[in-house]
This record gives sequence, C-alpha cells and structure tokens, in this order.
Amino acid sequence: MTTESTHRNLTVERVAPGRFAAVNSRGGRIVFGTGGDEEFTPTELLLTAIGGCTAIDVDILTSRRAEPESFEIVVDADKVRDEGGNHLANVQVTYRITFPAGAAGDEARAVLPEAVRRSHERLCTVGRTVELATPITPRIE
Repeated sequence: MTTESTHRNLTVERVAPGRFAAVNSRGGRIVFGTGGDEEFTPTELLLTAIGGCTAIDVDILTSRRAEPESFEIVVDADKVRDEGGNHLANVQVTYRITFPAGAAGDEARAVLPEAVRRSHERLCTVGRTVELATPITPRIE
C-alpha cells in the first residue's frame, strides 16, 4: 500500500501540437515535445532521469568528503525498433568526476567506486525501475 510520502504523481498536459508539459504536485513544470526543436523528447527525459538520479546519489556520498572540481554524468543509449517494439538498448552511464588534490579529495576518490555501485545496485530509483522492468498499467478514464 502506498502512502503520501511514497506515492509519486504528475500530470502531462498538451500545450500545443507536439508540445506537452509535465507538472508535478509541487508546481514544477517541464515542457517537452517530439524532437522537432530544442526541447527534450520523452526518451531524452528518461535518459536525463537515469543520469540525474545517479548523479544525486553519487554527489551526496562523495561530496561529504570533498567538493568536486568537476562533475559530469553522460548517459548514452541506442534507440532500437525490433520485434519487441521501440525501446532503448545499450544504456551506458559514464561518470566524469574529479576532486581536488589532498586528503579530502583522496577520500572522495576512494569512495567514488562504492558510491557508483550503491547507486546502480540499490539507491537510484529510476535506474532500478528500468532494470527491474516494472510493469506499466494503462487505464482510460
């Protein structure tokens, strides 16, 4: 059973032909579309969610030791159309994070592999959901 603290909800509204807005319960809004302009597509937003989720985990676990000098997560995937329908394959997350010289930076560098492992195997809700292939239930009201 879900509770207020564990339940997540958002609404997708059509704002124009090929343009939509996702609105969360806190009033945040992201506009996206079909890829005909600079706005993100839903596929790019999924990759953003994967990268963003693990970025938050890794940042929390490493920046306790040292503030990073640079922090970049790159998410790559191939869009495939096959007998399984349209989907992403070969999803890869690359971590490009550097820490300053010195003892604090050494501590952050030392914990980085464990932080990445923990995010991938347990903490990142988005990545875990994708890897566990969580069923989606369509419903028309």
